[in-house]
Amino acid sequence: MTESPVLSRKTGITLLGGGQIDPRDVYHAMTIAPHLVAADGGANQALALELMPEAVIGDMDSFDPAHRGRITAERLHHIAEQDSTDFGKCLRLTQAPFYLGLGFTGRRLDHTLAALSALAHPPRKKIILIDAEDIVFCAPPEMALTLPVQSRFSLYPLGPSAGTSTGLRWPIDGLTLEPCGQIGTSNEVTGPVTLQMTGPCLVLLPKTALGEALRALGCV
Repeated sequence: MTESPVLSRKTGITLLGGGQIDPRDVYHAMTIAPHLVAADGGANQALALELMPEAVIGDMDSFDPAHRGRITAERLHHIAEQDSTDFGKCLRLTQAPFYLGLGFTGRRLDHTLAALSALAHPPRKKIILIDAEDIVFCAPPEMALTLPVQSRFSLYPLGPSAGTSTGLRWPIDGLTLEPCGQIGTSNEVTGPVTLQMTGPCLVLLPKTALGEALRALGCV
């Protein structure tokens, strides 16, 4: 049975999890994706930053009961099933042209791995996760970016992936990237980058590249 979204917006959604965050990143994300949705314990962080989520979605095992009276019942969406993460539940039950996710990496490795896997889960949405140093998103079939020369440009496959590239010190043409085989981390930008990819592959860039990544993905 198809679930109806609990929140649908025509502009970007900022998703906030319970992991490591920099408040400056959250405030900046909301200038780009102004609708805030908290994944379970992310509501604790939102309230600590004096931000009111438009929805809190998850199994509610991490949301501090002391805070629940501060959020009206219609904004709380308890999803008890354990077949998906709270991040996955948020993606499944909201609709937006793109998402910026914070607090889904850095604190627990299992949560980080689950969030990275969700980036490529069909139906694939435009999602950029923001970490302390990096941003990460799933490569679309084609993209072009203009980044400073010598910028770090990493690729990490979540399954067999192949493609072509320009503007990278080590081109990927003719390679098959696989999680248990050859990967593409710590490449380097030499000029305007183009990338064509098949298969689920993550792109990891310095956090300063957020604006260019949004442009390249067609989010802004």
